[in-house]
Amino acid sequence: MTDRYHPLQLPQPGLPELLPRRRRRSVARLRKAGIGLLFVLTGSTILLLLMRLPRWLDTLLLVSNAVANLIRGLTQLGLGLLQLGVVLTLVLLALLALLLLIGGGVRLLRAVLPSRRPPL
Repeated sequence: MTDRYHPLQLPQPGLPELLPRRRRRSVARLRKAGIGLLFVLTGSTILLLLMRLPRWLDTLLLVSNAVANLIRGLTQLGLGLLQLGVVLTLVLLALLALLLLIGGGVRLLRAVLPSRRPPL
């Protein structure tokens, strides 16, 4: 069981202790600053392009077309679901008609044909 546990290791008196490197911290700070600057530049460029967008195309027309297409799509979806419901209703009615025909035919045959058991 002692293999799993590592004893506490104290620094050796003859070995110099390693000091943490400050260069890594400065590189990390420089990288963070560079990424932050890149984010700020990218965000400001996107905002500038969005501000110039109305000059390039009619945004009101774009929005109205998008809303019209959305309404048209929802209307088509509703019509499709309605048509599917009608088809399912027709199939169920056809199955009900077949079931009634078969059930009625069996009852007619039982009524017309002589029974195998004598009546009580």
